[in-house]
Amino acid sequence: MMSDDAYLSLRGIDAGYGQTRVLEGIDLSIGKGEFVALLGASGCGKTTLLRTIAGFALPSAGHIQVGQKDVTYLPPDKRGMAMVFQSYALWPHMTAARNIGYGLRLKGWRREAIAARVGEMESLLGLQGLGGRKPSELSGGQRQRVALGRALAVDPDILLLDEPLSNLDARIRLTVRHEIRALQQRLGITTIHVTHDREEAMVMADRIVILDKGRIAQLGTPEAIYTRPASAFVAAFMGAENVVPLDATCSGNRVDIAAGPLNRAASLTLDHPAPPTGKLEARFRSERLQLRRLDIQPSDNDAAIELIGRIEAVVYPGGEWRHTVRIGDGSVLVDGPEALPPGTDVLVRVPTAGLFLFATSASTPTNGSPSATDERSPVRDRLTA
Repeated sequence: MMSDDAYLSLRGIDAGYGQTRVLEGIDLSIGKGEFVALLGASGCGKTTLLRTIAGFALPSAGHIQVGQKDVTYLPPDKRGMAMVFQSYALWPHMTAARNIGYGLRLKGWRREAIAARVGEMESLLGLQGLGGRKPSELSGGQRQRVALGRALAVDPDILLLDEPLSNLDARIRLTVRHEIRALQQRLGITTIHVTHDREEAMVMADRIVILDKGRIAQLGTPEAIYTRPASAFVAAFMGAENVVPLDATCSGNRVDIAAGPLNRAASLTLDHPAPPTGKLEARFRSERLQLRRLDIQPSDNDAAIELIGRIEAVVYPGGEWRHTVRIGDGSVLVDGPEALPPGTDVLVRVPTAGLFLFATSASTPTNGSPSATDERSPVRDRLTA
């Protein structure tokens, strides 16, 4: 996670509030001009980490360096950073133009220079003609642009974004996040963006830092984290919420899965080292799953695992039929070209490319046996015997 040519470096950062430790042992390097997203659920420490970088919270251990300068204990206004808050924190009695120029007035800029700089920001952010309006007279997207303009007006070395899109409606949010990313790339400004929205992090960031309980669970490109999650936690957070327990014998890249109450036997070859032999936690996303009746001819399962389930419900959202399939005590959604009626025994095929296998942890859900309320099925009995 560390790099000798990093522009922003965090080494061994611990931080918290009172006796509560929120961050522990954070090591992170961010390159100049890089866009990094801090991603995680509420309470994971992402906002505390951003506030510690900004100087609004001081670490109890560790160091923060920008370039060759140690900024660990410098006040926020001496770090060369600017922050856009979730609430935007605009002065309600000031016009948009005065809000944008607020930081420049604090720096003692002359009135003419402030006006020129504010004009540049209005042009850059598409706010021409709106400078005389107060925040209450602006839309959510326009207020967000004013807050961004105020941060950029002081020409910061590092831009910090604390969930600045969370107050926008879904349609505007999609537009503004692409605008911010395009602007960041054009300006080449180092940016750190806090979000709990997985898709937002994926489309905006060069790299994503996933935080879990104050520690970095994984750091990598959006593609790497999505396709090669380092742990069951990361896999679940990135959408692989379906989980099934399996028994397997593993060697090298080879995984031989024994038949069980929820699955048929299978032999898989992975493109990475297999987990240890024993009980595994199989995680996968609902996308790309295939569905067929249990009583038709077997398919080649060398490149997939096949899970035994039963249709609970079927709806038609458009395009294909969406089935809710119960597998043990859990259920998955599977789309298919034909509607299979509730009560139908089925096989859910999970391609190897969409399968994530991890050694079972103590916290793994135990949905490994069929529910006691399952009705007996001759086909199910034959395949699970």
